Amino acid sequence: MSSDRDPLTTLRRVFGYTSFRPFQEQIIDALVRGQDAFVLMPTGGGKSLCYQIPALIRDGVGVVVSPLISLMKDQVDALRANGVSAAYLNSSLSPQGAREVLTRLHAGELELLYIAPERLMQPAFLERLHTLDLALLAIDEAHCVSQWGHDFRPEYVALGELRRHFPGVPVIALTATADPQTRNDVALRLGLADATRYVAGFDRPNIRYTMLEKSRPYEQLKTFLATRRQETGIVYALSRKRVDEVAGRLQAEGIAAGAYHAGMSSENRQRMQEAFLRDEVRVIVATVAFGMGIDKPDVRYVVHYDLPKNIEGYYQETGRAGRDGLASEVLLLYGLRDVVMVRGLLETSENEEQKRVELHKLNAMVDFAEALTCRRRVLLNYFGEHLADDCGNCDVCLNPPMRYDATVDAQKALSCVYRVGQRFGLQHVIQVLRGANTERIRRLRHDQLSTFGIGTEQSEDAWGSILRQLLHRGYLVQDLANYGVLQLTERARPLLRGQESLELARPRVGAVQKKKRPASIELSKQPHDEALFQALRELRRRLAEDQGVPPYVVFGDATLAQMARLKPDDDNGLLRISGVGEHKLSRYGNDFLAVINEYRDASPGEA
Repeated sequence: MSSDRDPLTTLRRVFGYTSFRPFQEQIIDALVRGQDAFVLMPTGGGKSLCYQIPALIRDGVGVVVSPLISLMKDQVDALRANGVSAAYLNSSLSPQGAREVLTRLHAGELELLYIAPERLMQPAFLERLHTLDLALLAIDEAHCVSQWGHDFRPEYVALGELRRHFPGVPVIALTATADPQTRNDVALRLGLADATRYVAGFDRPNIRYTMLEKSRPYEQLKTFLATRRQETGIVYALSRKRVDEVAGRLQAEGIAAGAYHAGMSSENRQRMQEAFLRDEVRVIVATVAFGMGIDKPDVRYVVHYDLPKNIEGYYQETGRAGRDGLASEVLLLYGLRDVVMVRGLLETSENEEQKRVELHKLNAMVDFAEALTCRRRVLLNYFGEHLADDCGNCDVCLNPPMRYDATVDAQKALSCVYRVGQRFGLQHVIQVLRGANTERIRRLRHDQLSTFGIGTEQSEDAWGSILRQLLHRGYLVQDLANYGVLQLTERARPLLRGQESLELARPRVGAVQKKKRPASIELSKQPHDEALFQALRELRRRLAEDQGVPPYVVFGDATLAQMARLKPDDDNGLLRISGVGEHKLSRYGNDFLAVINEYRDASPGEA
């Protein structure tokens, strides 16, 4: 392979990075060889490079399916800033603009084309693609194809035909959010059952997870934002009315906040998103209509003003914080009224199967909010990934509850799951443990089991907490596809046999958590010159304004922080900064070197 077709060379020359992140190199090599791939990688893990680099190396154009106009624009802006010939084709273009893109496409001038699924699958457009040389087909946000996914989109279902239309073209499906059930469904629907699966993990160690019991939520939000006036963040709320109310109150207090929801005109939504991307608005208060695929890397916090409907949505929304890998925080305000409201919304569905799935997912979200074990462990366990130790970077780890020797309680609970045949859900197991005299228990003859009534000393809430902790720690699994039944894992065997003991947290039933103030968010674990960093940010703002692009398209905060630490004095030094590729060096290098050198000249003590 020549140097211009070497993935690492392309990574360095075009994107300015010196090494690959986990799994990127294997995925890129597979696609370059013409193989299919299914990729599950956390937000900020570098999914886009997995198809962008093969598209640059292979002959032809890479076609990328994307669900949102804003996402396409962000990706294309960033690629163009790196010197890549990219375009999008969607309804935001004028007829003339669309014709120009198609002309460039047929002339072989495009390396990457972003397109919505409904336009791609039009017979006339598929016919057009058959006349072109395709490097690859990439399906981003692939969880949208599955009814098990949290963001199912009917227009994505037709993408299953792509494999049949283009049998010789490598296909890559990518998502940051899919539990095992959803992964299998996506692979099946897209004809990728035989594709190699790459699961890079769900952990985002730079994010701190915090939950507060909801009490005067606006005051809680205001306190959280008080020390974050210069940082950008997203506040999610469930209703349009709540979004408008919170955004209005923040604006009245002098905070650069804006509202975003589906009730606004498309022009106003687009204007608000652009203002946020360009740092003209610091806080976006939004419904979940905002944010899928947002590439802004320097979002430092995400707040959920209301309870999300499921863990997948929560994970994806919190993943919009800290995409640059720098320390960030997410805050969830949790109240039982939220559970009632969300449950009521879900109950209106006429699709009984879909309603059942969504209610089980809501219960899992409630379990996360009420967790007494490390929140990161709970989150990762939901997606089938196990963390060996507590993370030390969530509210439960930083403000731990009281613990006790729960070996006997755990053995009772696990035994009861086993005795009922591993065919019942959490509430039924609790009823058997507590000796409930119900018609259903008598009919099933579960009142004859040895575990019937062995847990009368514990309350229903206490047993619920114990069972949830056993789920979070991997002693049990919950089959959401089968009415949420509880099943033992291999890990339960030594505990049941008395070969190991177990400590669990005592439930904080009705207790308000201490609101331990989170540590200040550092830009980097390695120190940098803050005054120079701010000077570089100001230069970046001016350049971005002149070019009509968001500041992060020029350089991200992590790149500027590295410049402010290393203070390079020539082109070679700049090229050693992560995020500085050859195109950006030629375009911006002199400007940034001038600011660094001016700062150095004004600081006599600098070496």
